Formats: sequence, structure tokens, C-alpha cells
Amino acid sequence: MIRISLAALLFSTPAFAADMSVFVRNHRQQDVAVELFGRDSGNVWPGNDKVFRIRPQAKKSVPISCDNGEHICWGAWVVGNDKLSAGVGPDNDQPCDTCCFICVEHSTETVDLAQ
Repeated sequence: MIRISLAALLFSTPAFAADMSVFVRNHRQQDVAVELFGRDSGNVWPGNDKVFRIRPQAKKSVPISCDNGEHICWGAWVVGNDKLSAGVGPDNDQPCDTCCFICVEHSTETVDLAQ
């Protein structure tokens, strides 16, 4: 019985946390709010009803801890007007083919928010 338990432990592959960065460039003339959404996990960064706020023409590196291999999508919108949105939007409910990436340990993903 102990051998079976040890074998199960050896062959299980638990997900591990990966630390990565998301580099956001805001090319707009307005402040932009950004959130990151784990496609399958339900994780949200920064979470707790907070957002990453990026000033006009600013760049910001956002560190996150995610599950290695996790699909993450970004949503962005003009602060004060969430009708002007990009990516998956503020509620993670907009279709988007180019706004997702995979969590990879020690990597950086770049998000460009154009005019």
C-alpha cells in the first residue's frame, strides 16, 4: 500500500506557481485601467476589485504569480468610461484572439494599448 501511495506521488504533476511580468504600454491620451484574467482558473490580477492604472503615454511593469501553463487574458478600458475597452474588456466577456498569453516562469508578456 505504501508503494502505491509513493508511486502516485511521484507521477502526479501538480501545478506550481510561476512568477512573471506583464509590461503594459499605454499609447492613449487617457488613463487606462487593466485587469488580467485566468481563462480557466478564475484568477484575477490584481484582484479584490482593484485595477492596474496606467497613466497616458506611460509604461508599467506588473509582476504576477500565476500557475505555470495557465492561459491569461487582459482587459483594458479608459478610466471613467468602460465602454471604450480593449482585450476581453472590464468584465472578461468580450471575444479576443490576440489578448491572451500563457503563464511561463521568469518571462515577460507585453501589452500595447493603442489609440
